[in-house]
Amino acid sequence: VPYQANIWAIKELGVTKLFSVSAVGSLREDFKPGDLVFTDQFIDRTTNRKQSFYETGKVCHISVAEPFCVNLIKKLISSAKELTLSFHESGTCVVIEGPRFSTKAESELYRKWNADIINMTLVPECVLAREAEICYANIAMVTDYDVWRGSHVSNEEVLKTMKSNIEKVQRLLMHVIKEVDDQNICTCNTR
Repeated sequence: VPYQANIWAIKELGVTKLFSVSAVGSLREDFKPGDLVFTDQFIDRTTNRKQSFYETGKVCHISVAEPFCVNLIKKLISSAKELTLSFHESGTCVVIEGPRFSTKAESELYRKWNADIINMTLVPECVLAREAEICYANIAMVTDYDVWRGSHVSNEEVLKTMKSNIEKVQRLLMHVIKEVDDQNICTCNTR
């Protein structure tokens, strides 16, 4: 995935607020397939991805203590409540390199770290968005229980649940986008 090019192009278009949608596995019994999660933290387990626009000549230290825009997350929560969707207001996502799924041992380790969900794409996208001073929120669609639960994760299972979630996410995005003031400056836009 050309993360840098994607975020750079979005920035060049003048975008100041960005919602991403991703498929995730659940690391908790109560985060069920079909649920939505508004990710608020991540644990980065990737190793081969460029995570900065500043690769040579400059060093840019940005804070990702709060990697997702709290204002956009509040709007997602409000919209999801109005639409009576099954969702979780927050969640910590372990981001793995992929393309393989976790081993049982890895999955159990991430559960011991109190992570809620797992995916392969959130980092470095959210980090690059922060570096580009773009408000960024993630709508995570739980598609399966990760392998900790004793079942094997398959692409077919993920795609089937994701397909059933698309309508929910489309409704949510159509609702929340109307609530976003693109002219409103947020602390994400000035870091």
